[in-house]
Amino acid sequence: MAVPKFICANWSPDQTDCNKEGKYTCKNCRLILTDSTAVQTAKSLIGLITRLTPAWVLENRTPEFIRSGIVVMGEEKYLWGNVPALDVLKLASNEGESYGEDLRLLFAASGDLRNVIKTLTDLPVNYNQSVSVTINDRDFDVVARNIILTLVALVVDDRDKAIDCIIHIWYSALVRDSDIDILWNRVRPLVQEICEEVNSKPPGALLAKTWKFGNRSLRVVLEQSSWNRLLSYFRVPAGLTPEQAIKVRTNNTLDPSRQDYRDRHMSVLSPVQRIPFHKFRQDGLLLPFGMPRHEFNNPNPTLYQTPDSWPMPDSADPLNSWSLEDVLHTSSGPATADTYGKLYFHLRGVFGSFMHRISDAEVSFEFHHVDASYLPNRLQTGSFSRIDNANYAVLGVEHLRHRISGDTLYLMIPLLQPHTENPHATVITLFMNAIDQVMTDADRMQIIEHDSRIKKDLPRFLPQNTRPCSPYDPSIVKMVFAGGVIARHDHIFNRYQNGLHFREAGEAFGARMKKRHTIVDRWPCRLKLRPDQAGAQEEFDRCMRQGNTGKERFVEWKRME
Repeated sequence: MAVPKFICANWSPDQTDCNKEGKYTCKNCRLILTDSTAVQTAKSLIGLITRLTPAWVLENRTPEFIRSGIVVMGEEKYLWGNVPALDVLKLASNEGESYGEDLRLLFAASGDLRNVIKTLTDLPVNYNQSVSVTINDRDFDVVARNIILTLVALVVDDRDKAIDCIIHIWYSALVRDSDIDILWNRVRPLVQEICEEVNSKPPGALLAKTWKFGNRSLRVVLEQSSWNRLLSYFRVPAGLTPEQAIKVRTNNTLDPSRQDYRDRHMSVLSPVQRIPFHKFRQDGLLLPFGMPRHEFNNPNPTLYQTPDSWPMPDSADPLNSWSLEDVLHTSSGPATADTYGKLYFHLRGVFGSFMHRISDAEVSFEFHHVDASYLPNRLQTGSFSRIDNANYAVLGVEHLRHRISGDTLYLMIPLLQPHTENPHATVITLFMNAIDQVMTDADRMQIIEHDSRIKKDLPRFLPQNTRPCSPYDPSIVKMVFAGGVIARHDHIFNRYQNGLHFREAGEAFGARMKKRHTIVDRWPCRLKLRPDQAGAQEEFDRCMRQGNTGKERFVEWKRME
């Protein structure tokens, strides 16, 4: 795959662009690339790099996120992931690189495709058996986008064009004519054909279509009405212009009432990193900072299903979907502070590796659109090597006279391969909010007063060089957030799982929590290193700026022997 050269930022919409490669960067911002004759252009950004003083400090008031609590702004629809992509197989450390059996993977409540892509990309190169991937979500927006993105990966022969199309259809508010051309002329005809075939069927009739692409296949199982609805994701709502689309988005992402939330996040960024953060909030284009934007003149039809709403919370950020460590280690040329540019180049590498890995592999994709509770009626019992259930509702146990009904275990464990067939078969669950749900004020005081990491490590990670000017000084806000990242919450989660009888629920449905996780760290988003260890400050800085709290807890389950 040819990686695009680092483009000079001396461009203009009238096509009078500099065609040279950007080999230099403004030393003050480290955001844009220039050739030697365009450095003066880069210097115009220097004035934007100012020390942020949050509005709540300037106005001497309580910040909104303290006064009103944490409130979600916008629709609670998650088209982008909020936990970094996960390889749900980790084949080498489980079944082994020489595993000679076929694999069947179930993403029961998939959210976006990041875990699918990460898992297939990380398959050992010498694994050459077939892989069957079943992907389900109850949100049709999620399902439709996943189907479209997978079809782009399968039907477009020019890999570079396919990769950029996937990046922008997935993450950019506006897309190029070339992206619309791929959607309209390469992907839509496939959907249109099946819609014409099933047009006479009842709206609730369940209908399946399989497309084959060499050794690869894609099967979609939808109701008749959903097939027709799928066509709408190729079409921009009538009358929605690019300008209106961006205004609809910025009404969400730059809403004045949310300034305190943005200031809080920017307080953990360096001054120069606040600029690309704000720019993505402004234009919604996942591109290197200085890359030309004038080709992006179409609202993304998979994101704008109505002309007057942006479908996600204002906090939605592509950076939350991928390992920030991997992103920051990706080269963006001399523009080392261009975080979203690094993400762009990182995704080009990831998606390129994904397309290369599946190009000659025997891979089948199957998409469903149901609540996960209906999957056992559609899928083969005892057939899956892994079940990723991280995005589904948590355990959901109800107990009455020791009768326990745990949705996740009751529904998913029977679908998992028996221990005798595959002792590594695993169901993966994620508890995003368990700690905050059960943590009491007494717990918080106990952690502050007795957690040695808070008392010893926090001052070293966040030394206080100036006296706070108010109770809500940004330095204090940062310390409170950092305390959550540094602290250990194992005892609180133990109380949570004991209160919901995890062990008993597992035994009731033939499952057991794995004593040793072999796929995902129990606490993947929390700080691991102490201040005196190599790389500790860098890890702390990443944990502070990532979109996670450090309280996210995974649990791996296996069938009982």
